This record gives sequence, C-alpha cells and structure tokens, in this order.
Amino acid sequence: MNFTVALAQMSPKLGVLSENIELHLNIIRQAKQGGAELVIFPELSLTGYILQDLVPDVAINPADTSQLHPLLEACREIDCVFGLVEVSDQFNYYNSAVYIAQGKIQHIHRKLYLPTYGMFDEMRFFAMGENLRTVQTPFGLMGLLICEDLWHPSTIFLHAQDGARVVITLSSSPARGVRGAEGFQTSQGWECLLKAMSQFYTIYNIYVNRTGIEDGVYFSGGSMVVGPSGEVLARGSSSGEDLIITELDLEEIRRTRLFTPLLRDERLDLTLRELSRITQQLSGSSRP
Repeated sequence: MNFTVALAQMSPKLGVLSENIELHLNIIRQAKQGGAELVIFPELSLTGYILQDLVPDVAINPADTSQLHPLLEACREIDCVFGLVEVSDQFNYYNSAVYIAQGKIQHIHRKLYLPTYGMFDEMRFFAMGENLRTVQTPFGLMGLLICEDLWHPSTIFLHAQDGARVVITLSSSPARGVRGAEGFQTSQGWECLLKAMSQFYTIYNIYVNRTGIEDGVYFSGGSMVVGPSGEVLARGSSSGEDLIITELDLEEIRRTRLFTPLLRDERLDLTLRELSRITQQLSGSSRP
C-alpha cells in the first residue's frame, strides 16, 4: 500500500488562534492540491510554543468542536494531524496532538514527557499525559508522539509492539549548537535518533518540526521522513517554511523485516520480567 503525506513545516503566530487556523487551512489546501492524503503540522501548531501564561487563553476542549469546526470541515477528504493546547473537563492543560479523519477527531495524544530543563519549562504549565495508544487510520496503525516523547525509547518501543508501522513525531525543537557547514547540533541529533529508531523497529518515522523565530528563539525546521531501513527519504528546509510532499510504500516494511526480523524476535516476556525485578528493587531501595 502506498500513500502520500505532506509535512507542513510552518511558523505559527504566538497565541493567535484565529490566524493560525487560517494558516492551517491554506496549507491543507496546498497539500490537497499536491496530492497528499495526510498532512502533518508541528507541535502546538495552532498556538505557538513559548506560551507560558497564555496557556489557559488558547486552550481548547475537543469535546466542544466549535473552534475546530473549520479544520474539521477542511479535513473531510484529507487526514490531518496538528498540535494544540487541550483543556480537560478537570481543567488540566495538555500539550496535545490531534488526528482528524473524515471530518472527525479520531485520536488525541497528550505529551508524556515534559522537558523542564535549560530553556524548557513545560511542566510548569502543562500536565503530563498518562496513556500511549496507536490509532487506526486509513493507512494502517500509526503512533503519535510529541518532541521529547521520542527521546524516551519506551514510547516508540510500545508503539511498535502495538502494531504501528508509522510513528509521527510533532516537534518544536529550537536550533542549538551551531556547527558551521554541518548545521545545528540539535538537527544532527534528531536525524541520528530518527534513523536509529527506524532501524531498530523497521518502521517509518515522520518528524515535523516548526520553523521561525519566537520570543528570540530560532526553530530550525529540518522535518524529515525516515524509512524502515534508516534512510532519509525526504527532508525539509533548515532555514524557513516548507511543505514536503512524499509517498510512503508500506510494503517496504515487509521487505525490510524479511532481512531484519528484529521486531519478530523481541522478547516481551523477558522485558516484563526484568522490568518487574528492577521496579521491585527500586521500590525496596526507597524504603526508610
């Protein structure tokens, strides 16, 4: 099975929902004109990233679809993944990714790992997600992650074990560590990580990072698609907005696994047994 995906490497306006929705609608139209069946936006694409005290002002409860109505209507003939601030009925705020198909919300992933170090302060403003589930799409099972989630290997391991053949990571990764002609250290780190995870689990990784400048921070783009053998199949600009449209061949996963059956040979019983032992040890060592 083949399908065409569009990576919407864009620069949202901080805290301006109405303008960002219009920006999404324009990009969705371009993606459809380019033959895409799925369009993916970056982390917090509806709001911008460095929100801080703006978090409650831009939050959306997906149970009330009035604000998202234009996006739902635009995604009746194309699937769409985007990032927003979600507010729950208990008034918890989440950094979330939403999957829309046939004009309806099919799945919401709440960011599990909130970086709170260096320039990052997410745990001050957001609650942590508690669940990790794959989502059934017209293109098969997929997994959603948000930025820091991918740097914790258990997340993609669980998605792969749950049947995901494609893992989508939405990101707002700032550029750090300039290395001259080699680009940014952070961009190189992402590429190494995505290649390794694709090879370990013989799946497609789709990484969509934002671009632009926000509150003095530069976001480096560099969105990419990595195939199940670890090869970069498509790459976005590292200096501005871009719309990367490429075709994925899911049959390539079967071919790769014939020669590299790593996922088949994974021993979940061993993993569960040893995790249980380690958990018990940690629990015992914390006792007074």
